[in-house]
Amino acid sequence: MPSYRYTAVDQNGKEKKGRIDADSEQDATTQLKEKGLFPTEISEAKQGKSGKGQQGQKKAGGGGGGAITLGTPKLKAKALTEVTRQLATLLDAGLPLVRALRTLERQAQKDPIRRQILGDLATTVEGGGTFSDALANHPKSFSKLYVNMVRAGEASGAMETVLNRLAEFLEKAQRLASRIKGAMVYPAVVLTVALGITSGLMIFIVPKFAQIFEDMLPGESLPALTNFVLGVSEVMQAKMHFVLIGIAVLVVLFKLLRKTKYGALAMDFILLKIPIIKDVVLKSIVSRFCRTLGTLMQSGVAVLQALQIVRDTAGNQIVANAIQTVHDAVKEGEGISGPLESTKVFPGMVVSMMQVGEETGALPDMLNKIADTYEEEVDNAVDGMTSMIEPVMIVFMAGIIGTIVIALFMPLIKLMNQLGG
Repeated sequence: MPSYRYTAVDQNGKEKKGRIDADSEQDATTQLKEKGLFPTEISEAKQGKSGKGQQGQKKAGGGGGGAITLGTPKLKAKALTEVTRQLATLLDAGLPLVRALRTLERQAQKDPIRRQILGDLATTVEGGGTFSDALANHPKSFSKLYVNMVRAGEASGAMETVLNRLAEFLEKAQRLASRIKGAMVYPAVVLTVALGITSGLMIFIVPKFAQIFEDMLPGESLPALTNFVLGVSEVMQAKMHFVLIGIAVLVVLFKLLRKTKYGALAMDFILLKIPIIKDVVLKSIVSRFCRTLGTLMQSGVAVLQALQIVRDTAGNQIVANAIQTVHDAVKEGEGISGPLESTKVFPGMVVSMMQVGEETGALPDMLNKIADTYEEEVDNAVDGMTSMIEPVMIVFMAGIIGTIVIALFMPLIKLMNQLGG
């Protein structure tokens, strides 16, 4: 019988580690639950030289962290939100889980990915598996937060309530993300247009002026600005493919660097320091942190595990490190607000409100109130950022094109003066 190493949290939130014999990872998870332990990580123990058991670690809380996900279908954010809301509505109406899943599967005839995933979920539940285990088989579609909230709902018997909270959480997260992405459309369009116009001028228009200068001003020295523009134009004509390759290489290097620990840390630090966008970044992080932690705690997820999930979904390495510090302190018996304040990452007002929530025993409600407040502040910050970016982009575009025009007209003025003389 295979042996599995596990890390779990007991009912008091204390972390436990050990080893257990089981037929499968699912069997190991079931045995641990029967012992009152909530597994956060399970991996098959090493067995002999054959290397069996050296499978990637599977995050029980995340549902399939070690599963092969290449080529598996994935629900888009909007589809996931719709499925969650519809499923919560059907369960509220009294339908059994399997029937609700099959109903949604039949309604998804025009969406093959949604239909396939819903069918897989229903089949797993019909076969005796739990709904959370079924969700864990699709880690690309259902996050750690989603799986663990559903697992908490199964344990408490409040699946409808949990799904409604999940739907509300996803809807607010999607609305916030759409707001931020929408604000970036204008500068992206302006920058693209500016680059397109500039490239067109440098590749097609500037060379014609260079020929005019060569024919009409032979041997004459041109202004430094004109020589610079002509030189850039020659490089773009002769080596444009190298420029494009260089840009592609930089993009790839940036993505690879973003995946490294220190690269992500450095880039996230820079994001929190850029004057125009740091306000939006910090407030969106605070909103996500409070909303996620509050929703998890309201759904009955243990504090330590909730902090682990929030850490993994923070989206910013500096914030993730701060949450890890809080997790370690809570593990030693401390509260949340004190260690969070010591990290110097979150605003003092947020820490103070969380402290009040801890003292009154209403921390989850307080966290959701903070999230509501900061979502409104994100909207205001996005509006402010957009109003600042618009004139900056206009000036940037006008500056580039104006520089090219001035550089080309300076020799023409000299030529007209000669002709006039």
